[in-house]
Amino acid sequence: PMIEARPDVMMGKPVVAGTRITVESILEKLAAGESVDQIVDQHPCLTPAAVFAAIGFAAKALRADVVYPVSEKAA
Repeated sequence: PMIEARPDVMMGKPVVAGTRITVESILEKLAAGESVDQIVDQHPCLTPAAVFAAIGFAAKALRADVVYPVSEKAA
């Protein structure tokens, strides 16, 4: 797998395998408007496939979340 989480690397946060580049940091860069090419240029150990793997990992992680709506209590 391209994304791994190990307790001895970045405190167990998901990273691109074989690096210390977190999924979180990739998503933050994308959210800030950086392109995949810009991210790969900044981190030569990354490939476009690794960036897309990070996006896919995040999507799967969010899909697993359960949302509990907050109900308003009658006053």
